[in-house]
Amino acid sequence: MFQMKCSYIRIFLLFISFAFYNCQSEKTVPLEDYLEDSPSIVGKQDYLGSPFVTAGDRVYMVGHQDGSFPDLGWHIKGEMGGIWNHPIKLMDGFEIQISDGSDSLGLDKAVSFTNYPFANMHKFEWPDKNIEIERWQFVPDSQQGMVVQLVIKNNGPERKVKVKFTGISDLRPTWLGERTNMVDGKDKAEYDENIEAWKVKDELNDWYTIFGSELSFENNSNSASNETTDNTTSSSVEDVVFLFANEKHVVNYFIAGSYTSESDAIMTFNDIKDNFEGYFKSKRNRYAQLAQMSKLTIPDKKMEQAFEWLKYNCDWLIRDVPEVGRGITAGIPDYPWWFGVDSEYALKGYMAIGQKDIVHETIALLDSVSNAVNGNGMIIHEMSSNGTVFNHGNINETPQFASLIWEVYRWNGDRSFLEKYYPTVKNGLEWLMKEKDENGNLFPDGFGMMEIHGLDSEMIDVAAYTQRAFVDASKMAKALGDTEMAASYEKTATELAEKINTEFWSEEFNSYADFIGTDEQALHLIDDAIVRADTLNKPWAIEELKATRQTILNNPSKDPRPYVLHHNWVVNTPMEMGIADTDKALRALETAERFVNPFGVFVTGIDRDESAGSDDGSFKGSKVFSYTGAVMTLPTGVQVVAENNYGRPDKALNYLERMTRTFNYALPGSIYEVSPDYGMMTQAWNIYSYAVPIVQQFFGIQPDAANKKVLIKPQMPDKWNQASLENVAIADNTISMNYEKSDGLKTISIVNQNSWDIVVELPNSNGTEYLIPSAEVTLEIMDDIVQIKSSSKEIKIVERKK
Repeated sequence: MFQMKCSYIRIFLLFISFAFYNCQSEKTVPLEDYLEDSPSIVGKQDYLGSPFVTAGDRVYMVGHQDGSFPDLGWHIKGEMGGIWNHPIKLMDGFEIQISDGSDSLGLDKAVSFTNYPFANMHKFEWPDKNIEIERWQFVPDSQQGMVVQLVIKNNGPERKVKVKFTGISDLRPTWLGERTNMVDGKDKAEYDENIEAWKVKDELNDWYTIFGSELSFENNSNSASNETTDNTTSSSVEDVVFLFANEKHVVNYFIAGSYTSESDAIMTFNDIKDNFEGYFKSKRNRYAQLAQMSKLTIPDKKMEQAFEWLKYNCDWLIRDVPEVGRGITAGIPDYPWWFGVDSEYALKGYMAIGQKDIVHETIALLDSVSNAVNGNGMIIHEMSSNGTVFNHGNINETPQFASLIWEVYRWNGDRSFLEKYYPTVKNGLEWLMKEKDENGNLFPDGFGMMEIHGLDSEMIDVAAYTQRAFVDASKMAKALGDTEMAASYEKTATELAEKINTEFWSEEFNSYADFIGTDEQALHLIDDAIVRADTLNKPWAIEELKATRQTILNNPSKDPRPYVLHHNWVVNTPMEMGIADTDKALRALETAERFVNPFGVFVTGIDRDESAGSDDGSFKGSKVFSYTGAVMTLPTGVQVVAENNYGRPDKALNYLERMTRTFNYALPGSIYEVSPDYGMMTQAWNIYSYAVPIVQQFFGIQPDAANKKVLIKPQMPDKWNQASLENVAIADNTISMNYEKSDGLKTISIVNQNSWDIVVELPNSNGTEYLIPSAEVTLEIMDDIVQIKSSSKEIKIVERKK
């Protein structure tokens, strides 16, 4: 009888335990249930051993697609992975192990990785036990924490398993933390019964990380924190989970941190624990809205998908450190802080895809910090997330800031925006010409985009961006009624354009020169370049460089002169800025076609070969970080813009197709900085390379928000028989366009939400007529242009051959 009673008691307790854990598993809906309509991309098996990011504007996590957390990055060697809450790191990562008493499985060898716009999932298999596990994670917007969810699918009989989550803390400062007295102390861990989670504190600072699971029961046990030889800790929570046959079981883990106080970290931990499902749905809805802005539909579905995911990439790169500022960062994992020039390219693309708020926030950050540390209009180059400015600015960044301000004004039409930043533009251009143009020839001296030792004289990209800055500053001054400065800027811009086309041009190479400098400088650079070319086994480059050296020695010059040595991508900036006269531009663009591979344009032309690296261009397995031999997205994007500027959309599309080959190459849903799989796994200026050519050149949308006017000059590639672009935001208006070509007819349909003035310009070719089925649309033929005007909400234009 006693034994029978004990058996009943055990059965009853087991029933209660099963009932409890069943309630626990039902309490949380698997995150995948909220993702029915969300896009996703499955990664390649070959790249499970490469990085991914779970992004948020406060916290983000970097690990490998197989679920592991190896040492990553070089800015802080081996420490750029893990979980970051800038300006500190929270954790090196975590380990999860599942055991059934006789065997165990570590969740660090995923069989697949799936990326979603705002979350990701690793899939693990335990075939001997008929168990599948999914590890999901996401970071709520504006929160200093994240959620990790396990979905355990039991395809076998009922059983009990233990799930052990071990968090490896690493509370340490960001790069350059020592400059603001951020000293890394030993992490100390204790289990806090009140919040049922591990609480880790850096003993020298009020830096905290907290982590724990949602389960709270007598079968939840917590092992002691393990001491480590460095400043980190290793602490575990272990949960007993009853798995019912053929059912899913959910276990959630929550990670939070703070670089200010314990109470801040605890508040975040509890908030995410209580509200994470709501945060998940909110972020899902926000990302769905991002996708709808500047929504592209084209025949090339991979390029269409790449364009959509670049919008998500743009959001991944937002970094918010309230004590310092909020803005886009350059790239992950090694550039998770703020840059001048990266933003100056990228933000033009951000405006074209409707992400205007972060554009304004980033500009405000760059402007305020630049004025604080430089005070003369010079724009900073690089600032760590703790507010330390590493590089006070390269020469090109100051003129590029001027052009960025004008470009954003074209989109927002906000006079107060222009008034706010015009003083910085004026000061910057004055500093540029007074302090950096020592010989007074209008070409500022100093480093531009090319970070090659010795390339700091008169650089082609600095000259081109300076010319464009004076053009744009003249327009700013005119808009603000500063007529004297408008005339002065315009005069300088005109002189610079003429000088660039004469003094930087090389007839011998059919190219603009890398730089203008002395023979002595050129000979030193040639010697270095020969060593580089020899190391990379580029005999053609060695031969060319030696011939150039001999030419210099045979015909010495006392005065500086232009040199084509490296064939750096920046020689294409006069075409990117539309400065080159047509004849030179077309010849230079043809020359540029020599310095490409299947993925795009080489950074340094003398590195040219059939591939960049090995394995059809892959850098997979490279041990030392270097840009040598690199093909990069920015040079390729510049070439796309340049080709379009001179009426060659098919050539432009070819470069865009090359770049699109790198989409999903290593990280599903992203394009690497160095093509196809090297450097930053996602990079801010990629959006410049897509959005500006597609929105403003192929579709030809040229905003003039201040005057509630839009000029549209489409130039579609021949491959695109049908293309649409919906919901392009221009101030408080949106423009949508549809283009169709079939049976000798071209049809352009425009939806103009707020009835602004729309001017469509099309080429006037013999034998073409235009049908405009609306009395509210006017047509005017002017030499080689047909101009169509309307303020209707819907406009339709049909072009056909007579």
